[in-house]
Amino acid sequence: MENKVRQLRKDHGLNQKDLADRVNVSSRTIIYLENEKYNPSLQLAYKIARVFDRPIEEVFIFSEKDLLD
Repeated sequence: MENKVRQLRKDHGLNQKDLADRVNVSSRTIIYLENEKYNPSLQLAYKIARVFDRPIEEVFIFSEKDLLD
């Protein structure tokens, strides 16, 4: 799954720790998300999307391949 977390975080002037603190996860979780090595729970995806005032599907982009894995 692709995501725009890094881009949106930088656009909002946040560092990884700032975002992690806002959504109550570790900085490591944000690093893994940005490197697309971790798919968030629906709850975490919602929290992140709310930080950026965007719909989930604008932050996290699912493809047909994601549905088959």
